[in-house]
Amino acid sequence: MAKRIAIVEDEAAIRDNYAAAFRREGYVVDTYEARAPALEAFESRLPDLVVIDINLEDDVEGGFELCRELRVRAADLPIIFLTARDSEFDAVSGLRLGADDYLTKDISLPHLMARIAALFRRLDALQKPQGAESKITRGDLVIDTERMTIYWQDVPVGLTLTEFWLVHALARYPGHVKNRQQLMDAAQAVLDDNTITSHVKRIRRKFLDIDASFDAIETVYGMGYRWLSD
Repeated sequence: MAKRIAIVEDEAAIRDNYAAAFRREGYVVDTYEARAPALEAFESRLPDLVVIDINLEDDVEGGFELCRELRVRAADLPIIFLTARDSEFDAVSGLRLGADDYLTKDISLPHLMARIAALFRRLDALQKPQGAESKITRGDLVIDTERMTIYWQDVPVGLTLTEFWLVHALARYPGHVKNRQQLMDAAQAVLDDNTITSHVKRIRRKFLDIDASFDAIETVYGMGYRWLSD
């Protein structure tokens, strides 16, 4: 069955251009010009992936608000910001709200399609039975890839798709340093250094909300990150 992508973009020409490109790739596409109609439609059916601009008509931060509301509804829904706003502050803000990727509108269509295809590959991989590898236990950590859940001290950690794969990559081989390229490969994503740093900070914060003494993810400066051995 074809994947369904929702585009939330207030400029009609840009919205139609991306919609046509996605349809050429075989996706089913729904388009919305603002946050309210998008949320109303999502009440009855969530898409498989959402592409969001930040400025939505008179709602200057509408995309951020939409991302926040979607994350409450679905922790694993792939969300991509596609915007003209290219400041690092905006990018970090978007990732902190739980977006899986933050792209600017100067990205080429083939590159954009590759990023979307990578997100869908990761989602599909999580939905396939994983056999003996489906459950990983590391002390207080339990990862169940069949159900796409991560627990810390028996409390569920609400992680995005990207965050889930990053924790999985680190915890699978505790004590091993994973550099940024290895983390990108594990997450099947193209992420720059700042994006990975933002994701790791957000992951730490989610674990710390459960356990104030959480320190299982260690930064190895100049190299990458590792999950500390039990």
